[in-house]
Amino acid sequence: MRKVTYSMNVSLDGYIVGPDGDFNWTEPDPDVFRSWIDEIRQIDVHLLGRRLYETMLYWETADQDPAQDAAQLEWAALWKPLPKVVFSTTLSAVEGHARLASGDVAGEIERLRAEPGEGDIAIGGATLAAQAAAAGLIDEYRARVYPVLVGGGVPFFPRDEHRVDLDLVETRAFSSSVLYLRYRVARRA
Repeated sequence: MRKVTYSMNVSLDGYIVGPDGDFNWTEPDPDVFRSWIDEIRQIDVHLLGRRLYETMLYWETADQDPAQDAAQLEWAALWKPLPKVVFSTTLSAVEGHARLASGDVAGEIERLRAEPGEGDIAIGGATLAAQAAAAGLIDEYRARVYPVLVGGGVPFFPRDEHRVDLDLVETRAFSSSVLYLRYRVARRA
């Protein structure tokens, strides 16, 4: 069965966006950006909320920007054709290889898991991840922890989450002091 992964940049104090809505502290160095490229190669479909979808729209046309370097063009070439499912109550249309979700996150994940495929089902955004976590559907948590304390904002982990035991699968320290942590949900009988 295909894994459901939740992967985001996060501050050391646990936020994906600061209290002012800013996330400019997540600008990746080349090695961190390469890790995102490697990760996206394992993804078959990406679930996004409206805010993340709108942020990522840039990558739908980034290949036309002459200022892009080779890694950014590689990312754009992988992102653009990737199927995306956008959860929004305010959008009436989406662009590129995206479609608006017609149901809830849990139902969509179950539907996607029933389809053939070997790549991961990725979740981007704390709200969607919280809904999937509440339904016990996240298989892996992946955090790129940045050496910054932002003091509040949108938390990586939902605050009303029940206990979830995790097994450490992978760690990586980057020269920029970013730390990659990959945990698998421990499903013990």
